Amino acid sequence: MFGTGNTKPRLGIDLAGGTSITLSAKSTDPKAINKSNMDIATGIIEQRVNGMGVSEAEVQTQGDRNIIVNIPKGGDKQSAADQVGTTAKLYFRPVLALAPSGIQAPAPTETPSAGASGTPSAAATGSPSASATKQGRPAGEALAADNPTTPAATTGATASGTPSAAASGAPSAAATDPAAAQQDLSAAMTSGTVPPELAAQFAAMDCTKPDQRKNYQTAEGSPTVACTQKDENGVYYKLALGPVAVFGANVDKAQATIDTQQGGGWQVQLQFDGTGTDAFTAVTGQLATQPDPTNQFAIVLDGQVVSHPYVRSAIPGGSAVISGNFTQSEAQNLANVLSFGALPLEFTTSDVTTVSPQLGGDQLKAGLVAGLIGMILVVLYSLVYYRGLGLVSIAGLIVSAALTYSIMSLLGSGIGFALNLPAVCGAIVAIGITADSFIVYFERIRDEVREGAPLRPAVQRAWPRARRTILVSDFVSFLCAAVLYLVSVGKVQGFAFTLGLTTALDVVVIFLFTKPLITLLARRKFFSDGHPWSGLDPKRLGARPPLRSTRRRTPSSSAAVKGA
Repeated sequence: MFGTGNTKPRLGIDLAGGTSITLSAKSTDPKAINKSNMDIATGIIEQRVNGMGVSEAEVQTQGDRNIIVNIPKGGDKQSAADQVGTTAKLYFRPVLALAPSGIQAPAPTETPSAGASGTPSAAATGSPSASATKQGRPAGEALAADNPTTPAATTGATASGTPSAAASGAPSAAATDPAAAQQDLSAAMTSGTVPPELAAQFAAMDCTKPDQRKNYQTAEGSPTVACTQKDENGVYYKLALGPVAVFGANVDKAQATIDTQQGGGWQVQLQFDGTGTDAFTAVTGQLATQPDPTNQFAIVLDGQVVSHPYVRSAIPGGSAVISGNFTQSEAQNLANVLSFGALPLEFTTSDVTTVSPQLGGDQLKAGLVAGLIGMILVVLYSLVYYRGLGLVSIAGLIVSAALTYSIMSLLGSGIGFALNLPAVCGAIVAIGITADSFIVYFERIRDEVREGAPLRPAVQRAWPRARRTILVSDFVSFLCAAVLYLVSVGKVQGFAFTLGLTTALDVVVIFLFTKPLITLLARRKFFSDGHPWSGLDPKRLGARPPLRSTRRRTPSSSAAVKGA
């Protein structure tokens, strides 16, 4: 322990303070909630928490559908609570229609755009600007820039050769006029790519209402609707989206970086695998030939549109950028979630419990006091009843406690074992188990002394019988601890683990310390002569005097004696 420098056990949430988050799995398919998916979700959540820089966090399953996330004090519990249960299902979908939600744009002062024709139009006065939202943001070098007046933006063209509204310096009518957006959607519906019920859902959708900003993605191969996040002007946008073109599972790497070309804002760079690269190149090539807003694709995370950049040409190379009005924390969190993939199940946060360091310290103090009281009572009993032999039991308890403390300190850094309150209870129970082994051996020695045997032979003859009883007793205790550890969950496992550990150490102490020590003490005059304070006084134990063998005389021998 001192050699490795790990001189203190790692404390759990209930002793050191921190936050415990309980996540409950839910699914429309009951068969989806199984051990395999729960194990996968546990691994992903653990990677997310570690990716946030939260050290010494614990992630473990509880029961059939719960996952417990323990974040020690000092960790960012708010970010962890927001991320650990996020499903993180990322999709890239083509945009069919786009409109501001919950507002009515005033009539345009110039000839309105036909939306699908790509003819440029001027935005109505007072309507939100396209550059003020996350639409039109670049997703790679071949995507138009956020500022449509840059040279890179003016090179984009639609299939008919007419510059799109996004490339010509003015937002499309669909981006500011719900009626134009509905016309775009009606055109798509007429072509057979959009079912009529989607048009009705898009028209009635109001993203300003929290209950409508939900995940509408029910089928990956069907069109759907979605809401954007609120932009800096406080405006929500609603979008009608086509089937999934690229899956988030094909994202090989995600990293938060600074956009050096667009004012130094934060963005998330994506790198696709082979399948994602081919799909991304194909879909961007198709979108580049479409008019605005159908030349955009939406990056949808858990049903919410994070960004919807527009494309000016196919993007090879398998890389893209999710950009928007991200803070550093938002970009890093998004990259962290995307890097480790989507959860196989949806989770809801059923409970969040925070234990302050002060309360954790009080509970630790209470546990230590309880253990100290138990130790003192055992010591007093040993001294009063066994006298000199009681010193042997005290020395054994000290050795057992030192071994237990050292092993717990090493396991904290080795396998992440955290000492919680139930584990402390297991250590307190172990005091009785260790003392019980001493009592069994001492009583066997006393039995031999009562039979009149000297101390040194009594120690040797008592050991086989005591050893058998001690091994059976410890085996039963260890078996109970093992079964409890396997069938229990959560903190109860801490109790079972500590109980099993201390039971195994009891065998080590009784064989390698107690037995040799008593063998040595039996050679000391204080114990071998049965001093009244040794605990082995034959008179006090009611020992019988040793039987002296007498030789039986035969009649012939008696006659010979008389004749002599």
